[in-house]
Amino acid sequence: MRIATWNVNSLKVRLPQVLDWLLEQEKAETPIDALCLQELKMPDDKYPLAELESAGFHSVFTGQKTYNGVAILARNATMATPADVVRNIPGYDDPQQRVVAATYGDVRLVCAYFPNGQAPDSDKFTYKLGWLQAMTAWLQAEMAKYPKLALLGDFNIAPEDRDVHDPKKWEGQNLVSPPERDAFKALQALGLADAFRLFEQPEKSFSWWDYRMFAFRRNAGLRIDHILLSPALRDVCHACVIDRVPRTWEQPSDHTPVVATLATGA
Repeated sequence: MRIATWNVNSLKVRLPQVLDWLLEQEKAETPIDALCLQELKMPDDKYPLAELESAGFHSVFTGQKTYNGVAILARNATMATPADVVRNIPGYDDPQQRVVAATYGDVRLVCAYFPNGQAPDSDKFTYKLGWLQAMTAWLQAEMAKYPKLALLGDFNIAPEDRDVHDPKKWEGQNLVSPPERDAFKALQALGLADAFRLFEQPEKSFSWWDYRMFAFRRNAGLRIDHILLSPALRDVCHACVIDRVPRTWEQPSDHTPVVATLATGA
Protein backbone atom coordinates (compact mmCIF):
# COMPACT_ATOMS: atom_id res chain seq x y z
CA MET A 1 0.00 0.00 0.00
CA ARG A 2 1.40 3.39 -1.02
CA ILE A 3 0.00 6.54 0.54
CA ALA A 4 0.97 10.11 -0.26
CA THR A 5 0.37 13.71 0.71
CA TRP A 6 0.56 16.79 -1.51
CA ASN A 7 -0.40 20.40 -0.93
CA VAL A 8 -1.43 21.31 -4.48
CA ASN A 9 -2.06 25.02 -3.82
CA SER A 10 -5.30 25.07 -5.91
CA LEU A 11 -6.72 21.86 -7.31
CA LYS A 12 -8.33 23.82 -10.14
CA VAL A 13 -4.91 24.93 -11.33
CA ARG A 14 -3.05 21.74 -10.49
CA LEU A 15 -5.60 19.05 -11.49
CA PRO A 16 -3.72 18.14 -14.70
CA GLN A 17 -0.55 17.71 -12.66
CA VAL A 18 -2.29 15.53 -10.10
CA LEU A 19 -3.68 13.30 -12.85
CA ASP A 20 -0.32 13.17 -14.63
CA TRP A 21 1.49 12.28 -11.41
CA LEU A 22 -0.94 9.49 -10.58
CA LEU A 23 -0.60 8.14 -14.11
CA GLU A 24 3.20 8.20 -13.87
CA GLN A 25 3.01 6.14 -10.68
CA GLU A 26 0.85 3.61 -12.53
CA LYS A 27 3.33 3.40 -15.40
CA ALA A 28 6.13 2.72 -12.97
CA GLU A 29 4.12 -0.21 -11.58
CA THR A 30 4.05 1.48 -8.20
CA PRO A 31 0.51 2.90 -8.06
CA ILE A 32 -0.60 5.28 -5.37
CA ASP A 33 -3.42 3.73 -3.36
CA ALA A 34 -4.38 6.91 -1.51
CA LEU A 35 -3.41 10.54 -2.07
CA CYS A 36 -4.19 13.24 0.48
CA LEU A 37 -4.50 16.74 -0.98
CA GLN A 38 -4.44 20.07 0.78
CA GLU A 39 -5.31 23.63 -0.25
CA LEU A 40 -7.99 22.67 -2.74
CA LYS A 41 -9.10 26.30 -2.76
CA MET A 42 -12.53 25.44 -4.18
CA PRO A 43 -16.06 24.90 -2.84
CA ASP A 44 -17.54 21.41 -2.86
CA ASP A 45 -19.66 22.04 -5.95
CA LYS A 46 -16.51 22.75 -7.98
CA TYR A 47 -14.65 19.63 -6.87
CA PRO A 48 -13.58 17.59 -9.97
CA LEU A 49 -15.28 14.39 -8.87
CA ALA A 50 -15.97 13.11 -12.40
CA GLU A 51 -12.41 13.67 -13.63
CA LEU A 52 -10.94 11.82 -10.68
CA GLU A 53 -13.46 9.00 -10.99
CA SER A 54 -12.48 8.63 -14.65
CA ALA A 55 -8.86 8.33 -13.51
CA GLY A 56 -9.84 5.49 -11.19
CA PHE A 57 -10.11 7.30 -7.85
CA HIS A 58 -13.02 7.92 -5.52
CA SER A 59 -12.86 10.84 -3.11
CA VAL A 60 -13.90 12.18 0.25
CA PHE A 61 -13.40 15.92 0.54
CA THR A 62 -14.39 19.15 2.17
CA GLY A 63 -13.84 22.35 0.23
CA GLN A 64 -13.85 26.07 0.78
CA LYS A 65 -13.90 28.93 -1.70
CA THR A 66 -10.50 30.57 -2.23
CA TYR A 67 -8.83 29.04 0.83
CA ASN A 68 -8.10 25.71 2.55
CA GLY A 69 -9.92 22.51 1.57
CA VAL A 70 -8.72 18.90 1.84
CA ALA A 71 -9.41 15.60 0.09
CA ILE A 72 -8.49 11.92 0.17
CA LEU A 73 -8.28 10.24 -3.25
CA ALA A 74 -8.48 6.44 -3.01
CA ARG A 75 -7.73 4.05 -5.86
CA ASN A 76 -10.83 2.10 -6.88
CA ALA A 77 -8.87 -1.03 -7.75
CA THR A 78 -7.23 -1.45 -4.35
CA MET A 79 -9.05 0.60 -1.72
CA ALA A 80 -12.26 -0.26 0.08
CA THR A 81 -15.27 2.03 0.22
CA PRO A 82 -14.54 4.78 2.77
CA ALA A 83 -16.23 4.41 6.14
CA ASP A 84 -16.67 6.66 9.18
CA VAL A 85 -15.96 9.83 7.22
CA VAL A 86 -15.27 12.85 9.41
CA ARG A 87 -14.87 16.43 8.24
CA ASN A 88 -13.01 18.81 10.55
CA ILE A 89 -12.16 18.21 14.19
CA PRO A 90 -15.26 17.03 16.09
CA GLY A 91 -16.22 19.44 18.85
CA TYR A 92 -13.90 22.16 17.59
CA ASP A 93 -15.79 25.11 16.13
CA ASP A 94 -13.85 26.09 13.03
CA PRO A 95 -15.22 27.51 9.74
CA GLN A 96 -11.94 26.68 7.98
CA GLN A 97 -12.00 23.37 6.13
CA ARG A 98 -8.78 21.69 7.23
CA VAL A 99 -9.43 18.02 8.04
CA VAL A 100 -11.02 15.01 6.40
CA ALA A 101 -10.68 11.44 7.68
CA ALA A 102 -11.93 8.07 6.47
CA THR A 103 -11.35 4.39 7.12
CA TYR A 104 -10.42 2.03 4.27
CA GLY A 105 -10.64 -1.55 5.43
CA ASP A 106 -8.80 -1.40 8.75
CA VAL A 107 -6.62 1.61 7.88
CA ARG A 108 -7.64 5.06 9.12
CA LEU A 109 -6.36 7.96 6.99
CA VAL A 110 -6.47 11.51 8.30
CA CYS A 111 -5.71 14.29 5.82
CA ALA A 112 -4.95 17.66 7.41
CA TYR A 113 -3.95 21.14 6.38
CA PHE A 114 -2.45 22.66 9.51
CA PRO A 115 -2.79 26.44 9.99
CA ASN A 116 0.18 28.50 8.84
CA GLY A 117 0.31 30.77 11.86
CA GLN A 118 1.74 33.81 10.06
CA ALA A 119 3.97 35.03 12.94
CA PRO A 120 4.52 34.05 16.59
CA ASP A 121 3.00 37.32 17.87
CA SER A 122 -0.15 37.18 15.72
CA ASP A 123 -3.75 36.11 16.30
CA LYS A 124 -3.27 33.52 13.56
CA PHE A 125 -0.48 31.94 15.59
CA THR A 126 -2.74 31.72 18.64
CA TYR A 127 -5.34 30.04 16.42
CA LYS A 128 -2.70 27.62 15.16
CA LEU A 129 -1.68 26.52 18.66
CA GLY A 130 -5.33 26.09 19.72
CA TRP A 131 -6.04 24.07 16.59
CA LEU A 132 -3.00 21.87 17.23
CA GLN A 133 -4.15 21.20 20.78
CA ALA A 134 -7.62 20.20 19.57
CA MET A 135 -6.16 18.02 16.82
CA THR A 136 -3.88 16.20 19.25
CA ALA A 137 -6.71 15.47 21.68
CA TRP A 138 -8.93 14.16 18.88
CA LEU A 139 -6.17 11.99 17.42
CA GLN A 140 -5.56 10.39 20.80
CA ALA A 141 -9.17 9.19 20.76
CA GLU A 142 -8.92 8.17 17.09
CA MET A 143 -5.86 6.04 17.75
CA ALA A 144 -7.69 4.19 20.49
CA LYS A 145 -10.40 3.29 17.96
CA TYR A 146 -8.13 2.69 14.97
CA PRO A 147 -4.76 1.05 15.69
CA LYS A 148 -3.77 1.43 12.03
CA LEU A 149 -3.82 5.20 11.61
CA ALA A 150 -1.87 7.55 9.35
CA LEU A 151 -1.88 11.34 9.62
CA LEU A 152 -0.86 12.98 6.34
CA GLY A 153 -0.68 16.59 5.33
CA ASP A 154 0.91 19.98 5.23
CA PHE A 155 1.79 20.51 8.89
CA ASN A 156 3.34 23.96 8.42
CA ILE A 157 5.96 22.84 10.94
CA ALA A 158 9.60 21.99 10.26
CA PRO A 159 10.22 19.75 13.29
CA GLU A 160 14.04 19.94 13.46
CA ASP A 161 16.87 22.18 12.28
CA ARG A 162 17.84 19.59 9.67
CA ASP A 163 14.41 20.23 8.10
CA VAL A 164 15.37 23.86 7.43
CA HIS A 165 17.77 25.06 4.73
CA ASP A 166 19.18 27.81 6.96
CA PRO A 167 18.31 27.18 10.63
CA LYS A 168 20.05 30.32 11.87
CA LYS A 169 18.13 32.53 9.46
CA TRP A 170 14.82 30.93 10.46
CA GLU A 171 15.47 30.76 14.22
CA GLY A 172 12.38 31.70 16.23
CA GLN A 173 10.23 32.33 13.18
CA ASN A 174 6.87 30.91 12.25
CA LEU A 175 7.02 27.24 11.12
CA VAL A 176 10.09 26.53 13.26
CA SER A 177 9.31 28.21 16.59
CA PRO A 178 9.60 26.25 19.86
CA PRO A 179 5.82 26.16 20.52
CA GLU A 180 5.18 24.67 17.06
CA ARG A 181 7.94 22.12 17.44
CA ASP A 182 6.62 21.23 20.88
CA ALA A 183 3.19 20.65 19.31
CA PHE A 184 4.79 18.32 16.75
CA LYS A 185 6.47 16.43 19.60
CA ALA A 186 3.07 16.15 21.33
CA LEU A 187 1.74 14.36 18.25
CA GLN A 188 4.72 12.03 18.34
CA ALA A 189 4.11 11.42 22.03
CA LEU A 190 0.79 9.85 21.08
CA GLY A 191 2.84 7.13 19.41
CA LEU A 192 2.88 8.65 15.92
CA ALA A 193 6.17 8.16 14.10
CA ASP A 194 7.56 10.48 11.42
CA ALA A 195 7.73 8.04 8.49
CA PHE A 196 10.42 10.02 6.67
CA ARG A 197 12.78 9.76 9.63
CA LEU A 198 12.40 6.01 9.92
CA PHE A 199 14.97 5.76 7.14
CA GLU A 200 18.32 7.23 6.25
CA GLN A 201 17.66 10.25 4.03
CA PRO A 202 19.74 12.65 1.94
CA GLU A 203 20.78 15.84 3.68
CA LYS A 204 18.81 18.95 2.83
CA SER A 205 15.61 17.03 2.04
CA PHE A 206 12.70 19.45 1.77
CA SER A 207 9.07 19.38 0.61
CA TRP A 208 8.36 23.11 0.20
CA TRP A 209 10.20 25.93 -1.52
CA ASP A 210 9.12 29.55 -1.80
CA TYR A 211 8.26 30.74 -5.29
CA ARG A 212 10.55 33.73 -4.77
CA MET A 213 14.34 34.18 -4.98
CA PHE A 214 14.91 31.01 -7.01
CA ALA A 215 14.37 29.05 -3.81
CA PHE A 216 13.85 25.68 -5.49
CA ARG A 217 16.90 26.11 -7.72
CA ARG A 218 18.96 26.90 -4.60
CA ASN A 219 17.22 24.16 -2.58
CA ALA A 220 16.33 26.78 0.00
CA GLY A 221 13.36 24.89 1.39
CA LEU A 222 11.67 23.41 4.43
CA ARG A 223 10.35 19.95 5.22
CA ILE A 224 6.84 20.78 6.40
CA ASP A 225 4.80 18.03 4.69
CA HIS A 226 4.68 14.85 6.75
CA ILE A 227 3.28 11.36 7.14
CA LEU A 228 2.94 10.24 10.74
CA LEU A 229 2.18 6.59 11.45
CA SER A 230 0.71 4.75 14.43
CA PRO A 231 2.85 1.89 15.82
CA ALA A 232 0.97 -0.74 13.81
CA LEU A 233 1.72 1.08 10.55
CA ARG A 234 5.21 2.20 11.52
CA ASP A 235 6.18 -1.46 11.90
CA VAL A 236 5.16 -2.21 8.30
CA CYS A 237 6.54 0.95 6.68
CA HIS A 238 9.19 -0.01 4.13
CA ALA A 239 10.04 3.39 2.66
CA CYS A 240 9.23 7.08 2.72
CA VAL A 241 10.44 9.51 0.09
CA ILE A 242 9.97 13.06 -1.13
CA ASP A 243 9.25 13.21 -4.86
CA ARG A 244 10.82 16.45 -6.08
CA VAL A 245 9.83 15.94 -9.73
CA PRO A 246 6.45 17.74 -9.68
CA ARG A 247 8.17 20.85 -8.32
CA THR A 248 10.16 21.00 -11.58
CA TRP A 249 7.03 21.14 -13.75
CA GLU A 250 5.63 24.26 -15.33
CA GLN A 251 3.43 26.30 -12.98
CA PRO A 252 3.99 23.92 -10.03
CA SER A 253 2.68 23.96 -6.51
CA ASP A 254 5.22 25.28 -4.05
CA HIS A 255 4.98 21.87 -2.33
CA THR A 256 5.84 18.42 -3.67
CA PRO A 257 4.50 14.94 -2.79
CA VAL A 258 5.68 12.81 0.12
CA VAL A 259 5.09 9.07 -0.32
CA ALA A 260 5.17 6.18 2.17
CA THR A 261 5.12 2.48 1.31
CA LEU A 262 3.38 0.14 3.75
CA ALA A 263 3.18 -3.66 3.73
CA THR A 264 -0.52 -3.72 4.44
CA GLY A 265 -3.82 -3.87 2.57
CA ALA A 266 -7.02 -1.86 2.90
